[in-house]
Amino acid sequence: MIHLSKTAAQEVMRLKSKHPNPNALFRLGVESSGCSGLSYTMAFEDAIDSEANVCESEGIEIAIDPQHLKYLNELTLDYSEDLMGGGFRFHNPNATKSCSCGNSFSA
Repeated sequence: MIHLSKTAAQEVMRLKSKHPNPNALFRLGVESSGCSGLSYTMAFEDAIDSEANVCESEGIEIAIDPQHLKYLNELTLDYSEDLMGGGFRFHNPNATKSCSCGNSFSA
């Protein structure tokens, strides 16, 4: 299960409103990169394969590839703005080490 804060859900909805397909699903995943080994990925996709896990948080459907679930289960996604601008913040209980930027981790 993935948890979105209210501010993260609002930002996802704002970004989704700019996507050409209003029915696109929000996909959350990981890829090999970053200073700690894995980086988070986010995208909107028109079609999700049948093997994807789909959960819902704050009214947002979130698709996750089954192989990424072990890295993302119980992740909380937040969004905040500061003097440097806005950004998503990942709070991942599965991360054993995180980069100072907060976008890269190892598990």
